Amino acid sequence: MNNRNILTIILALFIVIVSSTFIVDEREVAIKFRLGEIVRTYQEPGLYFMIPFVNNIKKYDSRLLTMDSKPEQFLTNEKKNVIVDSFVKWKITGPENFYRSSKGDERIGINRLSQIINDLTKSEFSKRTINEVVSGDRVELMNIVRREANQISEALGITVVDVRVKKVDLPDEVSNSVYARMVKERATVAKSFRSKGKEEAQGISATAERESATIIAEAYKKSQEIKGEGDAISTETYAKAYNLNPEFYSFYRSLTAYKETFDAKQDVLVIQPDSDFFKYFNNSSGRN
Repeated sequence: MNNRNILTIILALFIVIVSSTFIVDEREVAIKFRLGEIVRTYQEPGLYFMIPFVNNIKKYDSRLLTMDSKPEQFLTNEKKNVIVDSFVKWKITGPENFYRSSKGDERIGINRLSQIINDLTKSEFSKRTINEVVSGDRVELMNIVRREANQISEALGITVVDVRVKKVDLPDEVSNSVYARMVKERATVAKSFRSKGKEEAQGISATAERESATIIAEAYKKSQEIKGEGDAISTETYAKAYNLNPEFYSFYRSLTAYKETFDAKQDVLVIQPDSDFFKYFNNSSGRN
């Protein structure tokens, strides 16, 4: 056997081996067919064998995929339109069902999933008001859609992992009425807060005024008591001083009277010279 025949045999064996094996990547699931009939699915990565020309292989992506839907208009229970932009996280978990439901065309399977999500979302939005879908808890709404979508999409070989609303917009004509109502509601709430604040402020002010009046009255009472005590001490001191030397005390009081009476140059006093007021002017002893 010459070298050419050996090379031919080796090449033929290589072609047979290559045609008899296939690799399933960790990011893929595979279906093996025998003359068009499904005989097995492969969801674990590895090297597998098949019979050339009898078996053929169909592979799908097994990773978590994103279906980003185009914005859709839905009606709320108030019969108002809202524009909803959402996306879905999904993956193929039943390759056989996915193949049968999509007839081997992945785009058909995605379109069917999109229709399911769209119908369920439309149904949930129709049960809620604009206020609930715009400013309410969307997580509950999306969880309901996800659970119900999984029940339906199980037959498609699809698992819906998550459904999320990216944005909810209102048509211009709806936006104006909604915003006007929201402004009115906020104004009512603000008015209520201001009224309560004013009422509390008046109460605080009245309490402060009462406490202030009480403190002032108590302070005045205390000051009068202290003043009375001081006057009593002063009177007692003057009395003791007077008793010690009545003549000097009388002289001192006269000098004080002179000083206060003639404090300014223009002061004039019309009085008899021999009156008691001038007794210390006429006689240093104060005797007439």
